[in-house]
Amino acid sequence: MKKNLWVVLLVLAGVAAAAWWRFHVPSETQSVVVYVSHDEVFSEPILRDFEKETGIRVRAVYDTEETKSTGAMNRLMAEKNNPQADVYWANEPIRAEVLRQQHIAAPYLSLNADGIPARFRDPQGYWTGFAARARVLIVHKDENPKPTSVFSYADPRWRGRTVIANPLFGTTTDQIAALFVLLGDDRARAFMQGLHENGVKLSPSNGDSADLVARGQFAFSLVDSDDVVNRMKQHEPVTMIYPDQGADEIGSLIVPNAAVLIAGSPHQDAGKKLIDYLLSKETERKLAFSDAAQIPLHPDVATPPGLQPIESIKIMTVDYAAIATKLQAIQSFLKSWAES
Repeated sequence: MKKNLWVVLLVLAGVAAAAWWRFHVPSETQSVVVYVSHDEVFSEPILRDFEKETGIRVRAVYDTEETKSTGAMNRLMAEKNNPQADVYWANEPIRAEVLRQQHIAAPYLSLNADGIPARFRDPQGYWTGFAARARVLIVHKDENPKPTSVFSYADPRWRGRTVIANPLFGTTTDQIAALFVLLGDDRARAFMQGLHENGVKLSPSNGDSADLVARGQFAFSLVDSDDVVNRMKQHEPVTMIYPDQGADEIGSLIVPNAAVLIAGSPHQDAGKKLIDYLLSKETERKLAFSDAAQIPLHPDVATPPGLQPIESIKIMTVDYAAIATKLQAIQSFLKSWAES
């Protein structure tokens, strides 16, 4: 009798151990791989919160500051026939659109995308935007008058006194590609040539450009809105100007983050859950009120101090798909421009 009782107890202990293991130790079906172009210092806490709330283990691969956006995209393209990532957290939508055009993205329409304006998402769900930045001018406070347009770069008034991040990487590439779409190739090339003739300085990144302006080494630069907010929080002598806000002007380019499900990835269900989490109002709130200083796209999420609500900004009218196509077409031109 005692022997039978021990057998029963051992079986029950085994069942309990198996249940504990199932719900507490991540398995391959309880993990997700995400490639991330958004700054690690801001994205990592979001991913850790997702782990805590869902029990799904996150394995994240981050871009470097110097290869922002391009590194993860190139890796995803190289792995097209053998996907390693389940989700791409892009820090802008243009390269997310490139992945759609290259048949690397898979469609997924998350319920948490409800309320995000249609202009910031692919209609078929190949990517969905959230938590945006505006492309703005960071201007040293001593400048008077101050520039009000991206085309101020070609104004002789600021000859030799402007800086811009390398257009081969990050959101500066998006900005230049957008200008090529809006202006046409000839006018855009002439504008870029005007930058050279006006003595524009190249820096490695938006952050470096912002620091150079804050130190008074340059009058202004075109950067992301979070770069300016963070310098203003540090009481640097800079101000933020949303460019081209006049009735006949082109407006400010808006660059939301974008969530992309990778086609044929190993953990599709976990990938969809992560995308749901990224597109949630709570994630937008966290990114808005952290030092990431992102502009919420959900209409009922508050905008942090120092930023204008998305509906109050004159937004550049763009087709992200057209910008993605143009971005790929002008790479050789941008490389030769940056090296000349």
